[in-house]
Amino acid sequence: MRRRPVPKLDTRRAEILERLADHVLAHGLSASSLRPLAKAAGTSDRMLLYYFADKAEMMTATLGVIAMRIMAAMEARKAPEPLPFEQLLPIMLDAIVDDEMWPFMRVWLEIASLAANGDAFYRAVGEQLGRGFLAWGAAQIDAPDIAQQQRDAARMLVMAEGMVVLKSLGLDGDARAAFGLA
Repeated sequence: MRRRPVPKLDTRRAEILERLADHVLAHGLSASSLRPLAKAAGTSDRMLLYYFADKAEMMTATLGVIAMRIMAAMEARKAPEPLPFEQLLPIMLDAIVDDEMWPFMRVWLEIASLAANGDAFYRAVGEQLGRGFLAWGAAQIDAPDIAQQQRDAARMLVMAEGMVVLKSLGLDGDARAAFGLA
């Protein structure tokens, strides 16, 4: 049985998670084997596993930090009050293809790709992130009822996915033009 870490270990674990999140955002999930992650964290792979039960726990915690960062970035870009779908959509689409947001979107694409290839871990992570975005989107939409907010949030997620895919293929100019974005 594993004992609860003391506060100093909690602080060190939090520092490691911030470094791991930085590494994943800079290099992607495909560059996230144990040794590069340990190097990014400034420790050995053995010590890294001292702070986490296994790589799955470490990646879950790392992706949790990334999810908190993306939600903070989206929260900073939200309108002061809920907007109708047609007004909110271009604001949100412009935000997600912004250079500041792009590292998050690249990781999102990797998660979606791994999930599409049958990886149950990344499917669960992707579902959790997607549900978080849907809840955030619904809260931003001015609609006559909750059901409409949820439908519009789902439509917004579908369109956002299209923008992210097109940007990854070098077609973001065409996607931006489709929505009248600069």
